[in-house]
Amino acid sequence: MATMLLYLLDLFGVAVFAVSGALAAGRLQLDLLGVLVLASLTAIGGGTLRDLLMNRHPVFWMARPTYLLVICAAALGTVLYVQLLPIPAQALLVADAMGLALFALSGAQLAEAARLSPIIVVLMGTMTGVAGGVMRDICSNQIPLLLRQDIYASAAIAGIVLYLVLKALGLKPSWAFGAGLVTVVALRLSAIFLGWHLPVFKLAG
Repeated sequence: MATMLLYLLDLFGVAVFAVSGALAAGRLQLDLLGVLVLASLTAIGGGTLRDLLMNRHPVFWMARPTYLLVICAAALGTVLYVQLLPIPAQALLVADAMGLALFALSGAQLAEAARLSPIIVVLMGTMTGVAGGVMRDICSNQIPLLLRQDIYASAAIAGIVLYLVLKALGLKPSWAFGAGLVTVVALRLSAIFLGWHLPVFKLAG
């Protein structure tokens, strides 16, 4: 039951990130193929890069093509939705924060199961959560969100580190996982709605 729930939540995260990619394609006025490409990069780019670096074969979406069907449905559904109704920006931001949290923590768990060192676990989890968005931003000719002052990748890092620390202290893994998820979501939403951000580096003069 728990495995199925995580799988369904993973599909939800893929759908949310696919919507994000589709909206970016809309802002660039791409055709439908471009919409699907950008939606796919955003939704599964991070997990694909993680699997390749960890030598996991087949790549997760090749083993379960349902991910691709979800991406197509979410992307094309977005194209139809925006023709009729305004984009629910706030709801999408909240859903995106949840997707980031889930991808980051699930990616960290996969790296942990492969018995990688804690710092690599943090890197793999963060990459799973944010690399797709980096690919989207690069293709959209924007500075990736990862490199801006927004609390985004740093939220994922904080959640993964807390998860690992709590597990090391003996907390039940499911509780540690939940605490990590809540931390990522809370930090990301605080950045969105309260204006939290990291210090900015500026050259003097």
